[in-house]
Amino acid sequence: MESSIFIVLFTAMAVTGAVFGVFGVHYLTGFIVGLSLIIAIGAQNAFVLKQGLKKQHVFLVCTICALSDAILIALGVSGFGAVVERFPLVEKIARYGGAIFLVFYAIMSFHSAYKNQHRLIAEGSDTDSAVKVALICLGFTWLNPHVYLDTLILLGAVSTQYVDVQGFALGAISASFVFFFSLGYGARILIPVFQNPRAWQILEFFVGVLMLSIAISLII
Repeated sequence: MESSIFIVLFTAMAVTGAVFGVFGVHYLTGFIVGLSLIIAIGAQNAFVLKQGLKKQHVFLVCTICALSDAILIALGVSGFGAVVERFPLVEKIARYGGAIFLVFYAIMSFHSAYKNQHRLIAEGSDTDSAVKVALICLGFTWLNPHVYLDTLILLGAVSTQYVDVQGFALGAISASFVFFFSLGYGARILIPVFQNPRAWQILEFFVGVLMLSIAISLII
């Protein structure tokens, strides 16, 4: 399993280098801008980190996040961001729907931190179904108004400054794939720390506070 992960990462880096060789500076600019927008700790990234620590459906989660970003980036670059700006109801629905979703998940995290004594020893224990994990991941992605702001509007606006829009978009999409898979599979480096139940409780509490603070920021 470990060797296959390194093969995938090596292949991704090789493909990234090849694409950069074709598209040049526009690709690199899109990569840097895209990475700078998603690297901050947020609700979606915290969820990917948790799944990586638990080694549960990591590939599924990373793929959903990266493909969702790819779709939104492509729409933003193609001009859909201007449509969203003209119809603010789309942003409002995402904002309040996302706040409700985040509050619910924050409550779950606080309950888990208070009641459960997690330990990262048996990987197969207390495993959520792939369908449940996928639905939660889709909620973090598509009910997050910041995602629309970053991909549809900001990246869409920045891309208009470049002649090679396709190269810029591919760079931003590549950044999403590199970031999410690095976060999901790189999280296992911290597994020895989270063999201590107290460390997992602290993480659950931190995730709860993060989700709740983001939810509040969406509605005020």
